[in-house]
Amino acid sequence: MNTREGEFDHLITFREVEFDKDVARLHEWHHKPHVIPFWQQNFPYDHYQIHLKKLLADTHQTLYIGELDGIPMCYWESYWASDDAIANYYDADETDQGIHLLIGPECYLGKGLSLPILRAMTAYQFTEEQTMRIVAEPDIRNKKMIHVFKKCGFTPIKEIDLPDKKGLLMVCEREVFFRRWKDVPFRNGQCV
Repeated sequence: MNTREGEFDHLITFREVEFDKDVARLHEWHHKPHVIPFWQQNFPYDHYQIHLKKLLADTHQTLYIGELDGIPMCYWESYWASDDAIANYYDADETDQGIHLLIGPECYLGKGLSLPILRAMTAYQFTEEQTMRIVAEPDIRNKKMIHVFKKCGFTPIKEIDLPDKKGLLMVCEREVFFRRWKDVPFRNGQCV
């Protein structure tokens, strides 16, 4: 696809996390040096299995594996903000969604992929027609991801003290997002 960011000739897709298929992969990704400081989920395998089962059973969120040309490379948590702790920090509408993400394998870092995959997941979340806003709260230390969120169309609102980190509350409005990316082809939330 052609974007303002230049040529991008890859297919980005998302599928829901499947415990048996993904637990080992996610455990490995959460032990990566670039992930540990921001996720703090580098648990022993047995503990991680229990943790992932709890996440999968939580009805306020859906977990996804993002694939680039069919190869798993990132993990997403898409959640309903009004049912999440983030609702304590802003006036959450029941249709607002939130987003968490990580890129797993190091070989995908520094390749300019963060923006296209964030853009694809944001577009996917906006396929829920009632959703007018998507929120994120990246760790205030994660300057690279804050920059990517801004480029995607998220606006910084305020710093917030969460139980596990100091985050930057950011909001992406549907209208702003699709105006910014009007030339990017989306099909069912997938970038083509």
